[in-house]
Amino acid sequence: MQILKAAAIMLALATMAPITTLAQPWPSRPIRIIIPFAPAGPADLIGRPTGQKLSEILGQPVVIDNRAGAGGNVGAQAVAKSAPDGYTLLVTTTAYAVNVTLSPNPGFDAERELVPVAVIARQPNLIYVNPSVAARTLTDLLALARTQKLAFASPGSGTTPHLTAENFFNVSHKLDVTAIHFRGAGPAMTAVMGGEPLVGSGALSAPLPHVKAGKLRGVAVSSAARVAALPDVPTFAEAGFPGVNDDTWIALFAPTGTPAPVIQRLNEAVNQMLGAPDMRERLGSMAFDPVGGTQRAFADYVRAEVAKWGKVVREGNIKAE
Repeated sequence: MQILKAAAIMLALATMAPITTLAQPWPSRPIRIIIPFAPAGPADLIGRPTGQKLSEILGQPVVIDNRAGAGGNVGAQAVAKSAPDGYTLLVTTTAYAVNVTLSPNPGFDAERELVPVAVIARQPNLIYVNPSVAARTLTDLLALARTQKLAFASPGSGTTPHLTAENFFNVSHKLDVTAIHFRGAGPAMTAVMGGEPLVGSGALSAPLPHVKAGKLRGVAVSSAARVAALPDVPTFAEAGFPGVNDDTWIALFAPTGTPAPVIQRLNEAVNQMLGAPDMRERLGSMAFDPVGGTQRAFADYVRAEVAKWGKVVREGNIKAE
């Protein structure tokens, strides 16, 4: 009888073990954040300190995994196809919203397979040039593009810096300035510093230190007002070209099916992070504005961004490369 009782107790404990495991509070192990662009670009510049802060807030290590390619689709697909358990997340840029229209076969359904969690920060795009270029204004650049063949470096096909420049040069002014796409903002600005090509378009944070150091020259920012970090660089409107107000945003996404309490906890953690003085100071030093807000508000914003950039892609007849 004692043997039977012992066996029954062991069976009960064995049966309960999986339940206990499933009931473990999240997070109970390291979290991986995939950044779908090369290091030194805006997603990486924000994703890494975000990982550090989330590790402090959530009490688990956060590992950063850069997976560049296809304008952000390679890394986004990896997250979309991962287990929806809150342990594999995506920190990406506005390219996520653009690619819904731009990419005919991205390998995943951005609107169905990933859930917007929180927008972390945003900043305008910057048109910049190699210091050897005589053009100092947008008007000068247009004149130069009419007399010689120009190209511009972008951090990837379908990124908002790509579309900002494409819209300005080729859609609005009917020029033929070639977009040369790189695997992130870092390689793009390095190419412009080397003079091949002479012009670049990127989210402000990546070229900012090189503009301040004189290795690049800023021409115009795509914001409604000048940015404090580059007070001498005019907006598109100030340069005589109103109507350009394009942001590159950096945001956190999770696979669809991730439990609602986990999504909510992640959203709360991002907002807590953005309230920390050291994080706000760090964002400000890179000319990023902290955003935050509710998960629902961000989901609505993403839908609006998909519509906005879809219109730009269609009107410009822009194709994925």
